[in-house]
Amino acid sequence: MRIERDPERGCSESMTSIGIARRDFLQRLTAMMAALPVALRTADGRLPIGFSTLGCPSWDWIKVLDFAQQNGFASVELRGLSGTMDLPSRPEFAEGQIEQSKREIAVRGLHIECVSSSANMHDAGPEHEKQLADARRFIDLASRLGAPYVRVFGNKLVGPQAAAVEHIAGSLRELGSYAGPKSVTVILESHGDFTTSPMLQEILERAASPHVALLWDAHNTFVQGKEDPAVTVRQLGKYIRHTHLKDARLAGGQDNYVLTGRGDVPVKRQVELLAGIGYTGYYSFEWEKAWHPEIEEPEIAIADFAKVVTQYLSAAPKQKHS
Repeated sequence: MRIERDPERGCSESMTSIGIARRDFLQRLTAMMAALPVALRTADGRLPIGFSTLGCPSWDWIKVLDFAQQNGFASVELRGLSGTMDLPSRPEFAEGQIEQSKREIAVRGLHIECVSSSANMHDAGPEHEKQLADARRFIDLASRLGAPYVRVFGNKLVGPQAAAVEHIAGSLRELGSYAGPKSVTVILESHGDFTTSPMLQEILERAASPHVALLWDAHNTFVQGKEDPAVTVRQLGKYIRHTHLKDARLAGGQDNYVLTGRGDVPVKRQVELLAGIGYTGYYSFEWEKAWHPEIEEPEIAIADFAKVVTQYLSAAPKQKHS
């Protein structure tokens, strides 16, 4: 896999020149935000964009927060930090340090929208109990941080479909019962063997919990699920609470991640469809740098996402009212 650069956008410019251009970018960002419909802004007036720390695996806690603030983001999705995916074990979130970390988030005007676990719901037996226990650890962390969502996976379709769907739905319902009193919702990501609307809808309906919802990875339903985003939003829109966005060039069976708007994934249309149904969650950039170290550096890719999605939101339709 390799990154594709757009020569007209100057993505090969040095980090020094990027730093010089940041002031102009922030001025343009402020102007575009002022033009956005009120329905597309967060409560404090920021643009509802965020990024996953999967995209900056080597950054420390303060660098993540500073970069988010400096580039106009309103939220950060926690998916690993400083080389580990086991977030509850991080010193930043230990009993004696978490209140300081929360102050560091607040002073920058940021929110932690989602704490993303690796827990899979498809396992059975002792491994299944281990996965549920891990998900509960992440729910506890999200609750302490004031984050509304914890991501889990269905991941694999094991055995007959009806039984597998019921098993995953029951697991989600169990986690929802644990998460609800802690003001957390468990969100199932469209990922792995679960990237089409009919199956995801069936799982969520069977879970039948107000504390279970969907993380729409819009790349996965389009690329792996081969589903038009309008179909996904029409069928699953009422369940979507959080969104992962990323772009890619699709050629020769390869899924080559590229900067936002330069590939074959209709990211702009995905944003417009969400805005059109009155989606109130964050548009979160999931740049998979932790899994694909050869792709563009986070300083470039994450800052670029903020600029491009700001443009998309400025042109998006206003919220529909019933």
